[in-house]
Amino acid sequence: ILRFSKGSFSRKLHLFFEAIVLYLRDEVVLKALGEHGKKYLHYFLTLFFFILALNLVGMIPESATATGNIAVTATLSLCTFALIQIAGIREQGFGHYVKSIVPSGLPGWLVPIMFPIELIGFLTKTFALSIRLFMNMIAGHIVILAFPLQLERSPISPMNILIIIKHMNAMLAPKQSYSSMQTLQCSIKMTC
Repeated sequence: ILRFSKGSFSRKLHLFFEAIVLYLRDEVVLKALGEHGKKYLHYFLTLFFFILALNLVGMIPESATATGNIAVTATLSLCTFALIQIAGIREQGFGHYVKSIVPSGLPGWLVPIMFPIELIGFLTKTFALSIRLFMNMIAGHIVILAFPLQLERSPISPMNILIIIKHMNAMLAPKQSYSSMQTLQCSIKMTC
């Protein structure tokens, strides 16, 4: 849609999104994952813009941010868990991937004990990722909720305080999306 529009606004909007995509590609994904990151760029961009859209929708009065719900962050971490497993199988093949779950060099009798422990470790990482994503989102909300308490004795009118809070929320939405994407990216980097 943006590519075929002739208007000045759509061109500027296209350049704006292109700058975001190039930054995320060059400074986040490729810097952390190297050339293998090109395969996962679409996933990270989708996550970033999805979380950003959810946070911006949460700015509508009388609405809540979906990313402040643990079920949403758990779903995102399960998607990342599935991506990690699929990427590992695709890179190494199924047999080698299953063998790589348990560290090499272990005595044969220890492998049946370590395999379930490593699987539990995968699930623990997924659970920890969902909690980290959830806390990234909640931290921004706590800052925004605590801000009016600081202004309680201030001569600023309640309407101006509301405007300040909405502006803070608008500034925090991209930051929350970025930090969530970085958390997911770090999870992939540690596991792959």
